[in-house]
Amino acid sequence: MARAAEIVKRLVIGRALRSEETHAAELPKRLALPIFASDALSSVAYATQEMLLVLTVGGLAYTYLTGWLAGGVVLLMAVVVLSYRQVVRAYPSGGGSYEVVSTNLGPRSGLVVAAALLVDYVMTVAVSVAAGVDNIVSAVPALHDARVGLALGFVVLLAAINLRGVRESGRAFAAPTYLFILGVLVMCAIGLARWAAGDPPVAQSAGYGIRPDPGDADLAGAAVVMLALRAFSSGSSALTGVEAISNGVPAFRPPKSRNAAATLTAMGLIAIVLFSGVTALALISDVHIADDTCRLTGFPGDCENAPQRTVIAQVAAAVFGGDGSFGFYYIQTVTALILILAANTAFNGFPLLASVLARHRYLPRQLYTRGDRLTYSNGIIALATVAGLLLWVYRASVTSLIHLYILGVFTSFTLSQTGMVRHWNRTLRTEADPAARHRIHTARVINGVGAAITGLVLAIVLVTKFLEGAWLAVAAAVLLWLTMRGIRRHYDSTAAELAVTDPRAEYLPPSRIHVVVPVSTLHKPTLRALAYARALKPDTLEAVTASVEPEDVRQLRRQWEEAGIDVPLKVLDSPYREITRAIVGYVRSIGVSSPRDVINVIIPEYVVGHWWEQPLHNQSALRLKSRLLFTPGIMVTSVPWRLSSSAHAAARSPGQAPGSVRRGEPPPSRPRQPSGGPGDTGS
Repeated sequence: MARAAEIVKRLVIGRALRSEETHAAELPKRLALPIFASDALSSVAYATQEMLLVLTVGGLAYTYLTGWLAGGVVLLMAVVVLSYRQVVRAYPSGGGSYEVVSTNLGPRSGLVVAAALLVDYVMTVAVSVAAGVDNIVSAVPALHDARVGLALGFVVLLAAINLRGVRESGRAFAAPTYLFILGVLVMCAIGLARWAAGDPPVAQSAGYGIRPDPGDADLAGAAVVMLALRAFSSGSSALTGVEAISNGVPAFRPPKSRNAAATLTAMGLIAIVLFSGVTALALISDVHIADDTCRLTGFPGDCENAPQRTVIAQVAAAVFGGDGSFGFYYIQTVTALILILAANTAFNGFPLLASVLARHRYLPRQLYTRGDRLTYSNGIIALATVAGLLLWVYRASVTSLIHLYILGVFTSFTLSQTGMVRHWNRTLRTEADPAARHRIHTARVINGVGAAITGLVLAIVLVTKFLEGAWLAVAAAVLLWLTMRGIRRHYDSTAAELAVTDPRAEYLPPSRIHVVVPVSTLHKPTLRALAYARALKPDTLEAVTASVEPEDVRQLRRQWEEAGIDVPLKVLDSPYREITRAIVGYVRSIGVSSPRDVINVIIPEYVVGHWWEQPLHNQSALRLKSRLLFTPGIMVTSVPWRLSSSAHAAARSPGQAPGSVRRGEPPPSRPRQPSGGPGDTGS
């Protein structure tokens, strides 16, 4: 079983890498762009749609606001990209917003950002995969009922690819990302050229009407403003993933900060062009879409079960001449791919941030260590598990999941830009060079404007989305913040408890050692445990057995005497036939004359080679150890006896011990066949 699992593991993630091969994971800009920017670029596929879905709540009367709101999103994206260029240059260690805020606003504020980002990374995976499945369903409607299974399958596939390593995932995702950029650029160029030539593309849904929701037909005043703000906050999902590059600076090739800043600029320019183009074509082709298909008047087919096509699918069909054209299927294919692969941004950002938090003792230490392929594999698995659970609970619905989204990223934006303003203020106190001071003043203005604008958007998102489901994301972030604080307190209290205060007193050996060997049968494992106990030269040594079956006890005494064993055998009374309770009670009752006396319980155990053998052995030993480990002044020692199956298993798989790759240990040479008896094989 273990051998089969190892073979499957190697097929999925590849050979293990040594620690000194870390440099092989550093990325050139051409691979860093698809890895870290796929989330921000892919949001082009649904950001326009999310704005329209909100605006059409009041029917078609308010879709004229789309262009203005899209302009606001573009301005916001430009400000955020410029602001994060300052972050990657000032804090190149990879902590991103968390490091900026922790350093300048304090650890508690840093934890707020960390909790918000971790929640947002989970939502990135869930929303991106669900949106990708939506586009697959738009091309192949027959797959509508299989959407949840498809989504979960894609999450598993993404996790497997990322477990293979950063460079491997970059190579896998580079082509779809660049093909998406090329396809959307060509679609925008053709569509806008047709519009300029007087032959604008017309969407399939252009002839549909939209019935407003009851009570929303005649909005006015504050209600229109609130509707516009809701649409703007939904369209701001185009900014998700912008911060990922600031968290991944260590993954770039040197000069890291410069390459990260260049990649961030390229990502911002491409995202702005694509988002603007798709939004313009959606307005030109008169795309109509509603949150409920049955609100579309003139919609053919069963509105209860037939899904609407996404905005980008309708634009592609209008530009390229119908839903049977090559261009339509090309756009749908690359859109579905990049939306699904956009989750890769989170698969890189979440484990990196979790490793930083684990290093600072806010998360379990297991999230800090690298796996066989030098990735933070525990973080990848944790992210895939939580995101998969969300997709299952929300039935892979983008509309349901989007309300939980973007809250965390704007929390991060606002606090990090505020932290950067404080960083520049502190730097100005010590900087005397006029040219450097001028650059710092410029950077401070950029970050200040970024903090003000993103803070306003954060307030809008909270007000407009809180009751629609965003409260769940807030609750999750608060719970995570409290959990991380609790983990840090635990680690700090444990470190204080284990700290050496008096080395001479704490390093003194025990004054007396009392050894107890539990036995049930006289066989080779028992004799080995007794021999080991005698080799320790304890002050007292005795074997104990619980009287469960009187005949078994009499036979054990007889064998003990015939073998001439000079270790006294004590029989413990056990009226309720409980071995563990009898032995634990006796060990606790042994009187010690000094607080430095130690009782050592030596337990013989079997080592088996097959998983199905484990439940057949060692159950009494495990129960006994679990009780004794919580008893002060008692040491527990296991003496292994390797059965022949374990020797065969070792011969079949002489691989490295767990974690040996991370420690840089070379693989062991194949052991020679042992010449001793079965008790010595594999030892």
